[in-house]
Amino acid sequence: MDAPTETDVAHVAAAIGDPSRAKVLLALAGGGALPAGALAAEAGVSNSTISGHLAKLLDARLLTVELDGRHRYYRLATTDVARALEQLALIARPLPVRSLNADTRAKALWRARLCYDHLAGRLGVAVMSALQERDILAAERTVRSEGATNPEAGAAAPDIVYVLTPHGRQELTAFGVETDRLPRRRASVRYCVDWAEQRHHLAGALGTALTARLFALEWLRHGKYRRVVHLTDAGRDGLATTFGVPVDRVG
Repeated sequence: MDAPTETDVAHVAAAIGDPSRAKVLLALAGGGALPAGALAAEAGVSNSTISGHLAKLLDARLLTVELDGRHRYYRLATTDVARALEQLALIARPLPVRSLNADTRAKALWRARLCYDHLAGRLGVAVMSALQERDILAAERTVRSEGATNPEAGAAAPDIVYVLTPHGRQELTAFGVETDRLPRRRASVRYCVDWAEQRHHLAGALGTALTARLFALEWLRHGKYRRVVHLTDAGRDGLATTFGVPVDRVG
């Protein structure tokens, strides 16, 4: 067995750190795959320049490439890359808004967007909160075993773990989410700290399945901007009736 070594954080950080490459990653943060030409447009660079950026992102294992005939499509390598981008956004300063279009896009991303394959933004946070209030999810506090401490309390800092309750399993199954068929390769219930709201939104296999069900019911639809989603009238009524989501405050 190989001896453990430190990870090369600087290599990954350097790959992300270029503004054009960051735009590429964010364009793919809503899941799905895009060709180089579309990513060049997102990054604001030429088709000849984007190939070098994509090569660096592939080398850092932040992207994968898929072949479809003569075409190549790029996507984020793992859901962990999307989570890392979301966490970086928590500590990043806001980009200056220099146009009406940029302002409209920023507000739309804040209201409701995809964080890779699950719902985020103000709407995602509201859904997460409603699931807890309806006892579909329960939050449990655990003590970290790594010895991480809270300097103020002088004790081990608590982690929050969300679990799907028996009642929640019944409710979501009735709603059309097959909770007993969630992929086992991923944690069923995870969360991200939403950069826009500084609160939790639902991730993991359950977050993916629930978001897919909202699209299937046409309660959500894709917006004009990448990653942006919009709540439909049916979704507004359905989320309020089914889960008690206060959509009048999040739409």
